[in-house]
Parts: sequence; structure tokens; C-alpha cells
Amino acid sequence: MQIVLVGFMGSGKTTIGSLLSKELNQLFIDTDETITNRINMSVNEYFTLYGEPKFRQLETTVLAELTENKGVLSTGGGIVTNEANRSILKQLPHVVYLKTAPDEFIRRLEADKTNVRPLFLSRKTDEMIALFQERESFYHEVASHIVETTNKTPEAIVLEIMKEVGVE
Repeated sequence: MQIVLVGFMGSGKTTIGSLLSKELNQLFIDTDETITNRINMSVNEYFTLYGEPKFRQLETTVLAELTENKGVLSTGGGIVTNEANRSILKQLPHVVYLKTAPDEFIRRLEADKTNVRPLFLSRKTDEMIALFQERESFYHEVASHIVETTNKTPEAIVLEIMKEVGVE
């Protein structure tokens, strides 16, 4: 089985993906981590050196490769901005949109000092909310399942995903 997690930055894709993979005894793969290992630099450094369009191209290549694997796949928050990525994601049976309220993802992003996100660092709160609103229809477009994460524990979200995809 393969479960792909999509959602805005701060929605919990990495945290939930890691917990879900352990619960299901499946491989956990993170697209951003895979890219970081491949390019030998952080996503932030790559953004600075080459820009977002070049990063999105690389992301499409990695997504296409990783969707061949079984397990839990956590994607980057902007993966849905690319039409080719949306096309790939819509072909998959279990794409879970981790839907998170803007005030919740802003709080999480401000608290996260280990996973620095270039788009978050360069924008004000209202700009982040506008970016989320630009992407929200794309998350809905690719999702076969939608799980609300606001005010829920990671463990509760994992259980809800398992129920959604039929692996209780």
C-alpha cells in the first residue's frame, strides 16, 4: 500500500508520515529529504542558488520516482503548484490532504526551529495565508481523502488516516 500526504507547510506531513509509517510497518519517504540528499544541500540553499522554478522541476522528477515505492510518502507543501505533479498525484489511490487552519500552521511554523522553510522566512503572516489560499484548491484537486488536523493530536490524525484508507 502507498499513502501520499499533501498539505500546506506546517500541516504535519513529516510528523504524521513518520508516525503512520511506524503504525503500518511501512517505509517512510519524505520528498524534501530525498531531494536534500540528492543535491547535497538544504532546500533553502537550493532555493537561494537556483530559485523556485528549478526546485519544482527537481521535485517533479523525484515525485515520479518515489511514487513507484510502497509506503508513506510525505510531500513538500508546494508540490501541488506544478501541473505535472498534480497529474501524477491524481493517479494514486490514497492521497491524503492534511487540512490545517491558517492560524494553526502559522503557530506550528513559528515554533519549528529545526525545519527552516524558505517561503515562510520570506513572507509575512498575511502573505502566508494568501499563499495557502492560492494552493488550497490544488490540495483538494489531488486528494482522495481529506483529514482535518487542526486541534488534533498526531496520534488521532494517524488513526483517522488509517480509517480513511481502510487499514484500521
